Amino acid sequence: MSRQLQFTMVGLGRMGANIARRIQKHTDPSSPISISVFDVSPDAVALLSKEGFTGLSSLADLSNYKDEANPQVVWVMVPAEVTSETIKKISEHLAPGSIIIDGGNSFYRDDIAIADWLAEKKINFVDVGTSGGVYGLDRGYSLMIGGDKAVVMSLDPIFKALAPGIEAAERTIGKDETPSQAEYGYYHCGPVGAGHFVKMVHNGIEYGAMAAYAEGLNLLHAAANGIKHPTSVGNHNQTKYDLDLTEITEVWRRGSVVASWLLDLTAIAYEEDPQLSSYEGSVADSGEGRWTVQTAIDAGVPANVLSASLMDRFASRGNGLYANKVLSAMRKKFGGHVEVKKIK
Repeated sequence: MSRQLQFTMVGLGRMGANIARRIQKHTDPSSPISISVFDVSPDAVALLSKEGFTGLSSLADLSNYKDEANPQVVWVMVPAEVTSETIKKISEHLAPGSIIIDGGNSFYRDDIAIADWLAEKKINFVDVGTSGGVYGLDRGYSLMIGGDKAVVMSLDPIFKALAPGIEAAERTIGKDETPSQAEYGYYHCGPVGAGHFVKMVHNGIEYGAMAAYAEGLNLLHAAANGIKHPTSVGNHNQTKYDLDLTEITEVWRRGSVVASWLLDLTAIAYEEDPQLSSYEGSVADSGEGRWTVQTAIDAGVPANVLSASLMDRFASRGNGLYANKVLSAMRKKFGGHVEVKKIK
């Protein structure tokens, strides 16, 4: 039997707690993992303790286990704005050779800086872009990993427990050989920062895909009010269809080229709230879209769709309202155009 990995999850929010639970549930018995948990909320720690995890009362409790022959692993899953601070606090209580994993959505360039800082303390750093959200406990997590190869390999039991497994998707046509690591749902992308770099682009693509669905469904929704045509088709100068978007998203899910998990979730949203009346339409962005666009600018690589989807999120929050007032003012002054009033 392999020696037992000493693992601690720091941050028990929407994903952190479920990551700990999935590791506990799916660990290979031949590669045992001892799991401790910590959060700034004692209630969160108490909840997980009732489920059989070892609860820590403070980060200082990490000092209770210092074995350079079997270094402990600490996975950090906290908001990006406090990640570096949290990692530095954790490092004060770890033995040389220990490993800190940042599983949040940190900027890949920050990874490189924190890894260099930890290296001076002889502590290893691994960045893991983690996709799966609140469904990861059951579906598994897609993991994009950056770090030293030997260090990453030592964490294989953890990643294998978290990943969805090869059965999560049909094998790609032409892949007949022994399944690659990526086919199991986790992949060592390269050195420190590579995992979060790949996850950053992944999230940028997510912005664009979501925007495409939203714009298409908005056009279908607009048909209920009638679409006027500048040049008529036959005797018809207006198209009007009262379309059921709940059923349309359902039919698209089956055999359509645009079928995806995002579409599955959209169909669920329509089933729960056909008019989407519980949503305001103010869309937040958590940083990765901005980093993706900025990195594309740095690389001189066009990212038209990704950039437009990010700007659309800004507009959804009313951040373009003043610019639109300026446009209305200019149109009125140069052409006497009357401002179009909003439909309530």
